Amino acid sequence: MNKPIVIGAAILALFVASTFLPMAAAQYAGVGGGGKVNLEEQLALAKAKVSKAAENPASGSGTPYLDANGVIGGSVIVGAVFGGIAIAFIVKGRSGRFAKAK
Repeated sequence: MNKPIVIGAAILALFVASTFLPMAAAQYAGVGGGGKVNLEEQLALAKAKVSKAAENPASGSGTPYLDANGVIGGSVIVGAVFGGIAIAFIVKGRSGRFAKAK
C-alpha cells in the first residue's frame, strides 16, 4: 500500500478513537469518574463559589482581560508571534531564489 494512505488512515483512526474517550472527565473532579469527591460536596463548593461572587461584586468574572495570561494579553502575544513569523516569511519570499528579478 501507499505509505501516505497508511499514515493518513492511522491518524484518522486515532481521531475517531479519541472521540470515544472521556477526556473531559478531569474537570468534574471525581463526579462519575471514580474520584473522592461526591455530588453533594460538588454542590456545596458551587454554592460557596456563588456566595463569594455575590459578596464581592467588584471581582467580576475572574477573567483577567488585560493580563498577559488573560484574553487580550494572550491575543496580543499570539498576534505578535505569528505576525513576526508572517513578516519573516514575506521578507524571505521577496528575497529568495524564486523571487522575480527587477
